Amino acid sequence: MIKQTKKQMFALAAIASIGLSASTVFAQVKDVVVDGKGEIPYLIDGRNVVARSGTGLCWRTGYWSPAAAGTAMAGQLPVGCECDSDIVPKDKCAPAPAAAPAAAPAPAAATPKPTADKVKLSADALFDFDKAVLKPEGKTKLDDLAAKAKGIKLEVILAVGHTDRLGSDSYNQKLSERRANAVKTYLVSKGIEANRVYTEGKGERQPVTGKNCSDKLGRKKLIECLQPDRRVEIELVGTK
Repeated sequence: MIKQTKKQMFALAAIASIGLSASTVFAQVKDVVVDGKGEIPYLIDGRNVVARSGTGLCWRTGYWSPAAAGTAMAGQLPVGCECDSDIVPKDKCAPAPAAAPAAAPAPAAATPKPTADKVKLSADALFDFDKAVLKPEGKTKLDDLAAKAKGIKLEVILAVGHTDRLGSDSYNQKLSERRANAVKTYLVSKGIEANRVYTEGKGERQPVTGKNCSDKLGRKKLIECLQPDRRVEIELVGTK
């Protein structure tokens, strides 16, 4: 019993001396904290910190082996990377490359919004006075319009005919419709799909001259004054 007690006292003294010398080293080396899972090949304290000798060496246990030093983990790296760096393969001790940030999703392609181009053509430039048959110069203007329509992704063409106030309401209504239909027929002959062209006649209901043209003017001057009312408004709707 006395011999055993003496042995224990010597062991405690040895551990105490280790603790005293280790405290000096610990101030110089970083703590290695193991995960505490499985068989740990090094002596650890209650904080899971590897105990070191007075010279900074990690205290091995009976479980120690080169394989155990390279598999027991201390954070993201094996514990042996710090304690036995000359034994554990260097590729195991290289920190894992930081994951590349996830690529931001590509922005959704913006859907082009339809645009509308409105063209006002003088009816006198398209037709003779009081007629609905296209003149050669009127066809030239519509040729330019058809070319423009083919340069876009066409959705619809709206052709609206207007007249001046000379003549009866019913006559002017029919004249405005015939002129709008003449425009459609010509555009279709130039390759525009018929179901893309819509026509409408407004007759004399939407004048742009207002009260500027007095009925007291002579007929010739009145016809000249009311010229802006005689028009065909054509609207192209599509995306470029």
